[in-house]
Amino acid sequence: MPREKGEKIVARNKRAFHEYNIEERFEAGLVLTGTEVKSLREGRASLVDAFATIDNGEVWLRGANIPEYAQGTFHNHAAKRNRKLLLHAKEIVKLSRLTQEKGKTLIPLSLYFRDGYAKVELAVATGKHEWDKRRDIAERDVNRELQRALASRNKRGR
Repeated sequence: MPREKGEKIVARNKRAFHEYNIEERFEAGLVLTGTEVKSLREGRASLVDAFATIDNGEVWLRGANIPEYAQGTFHNHAAKRNRKLLLHAKEIVKLSRLTQEKGKTLIPLSLYFRDGYAKVELAVATGKHEWDKRRDIAERDVNRELQRALASRNKRGR
């Protein structure tokens, strides 16, 4: 997850943490056109329906929406085109092996700039069942109530 000084987050896939159990994370570069980069620098992107696939030893980001650049000409890019991801060969082999297992998929967690280069944080994940999601919501509510109780207790103690 981008946390360093030279990083600017463009888009996050918040639904991914609700829909999937995240197991392992990878950072990948993106092959982009000029208007895509300009659109990303304006902070315009969505990873809601995005996923990644491995085809013939190459990793592709599919379904990511980078809207057309407003000041672009007829050379503008297609908003939902497939984009190639840049990873080391060993990482691609590892991702391929991990996603061969039943129920595993590659999903993008965030899209950001690091030192001027567009990057995607990919995760190997398994889908959650409905009861997993309900349990997570219940745990979050319990933790929230606990934090409120502690906060009110600390205020009274002063």
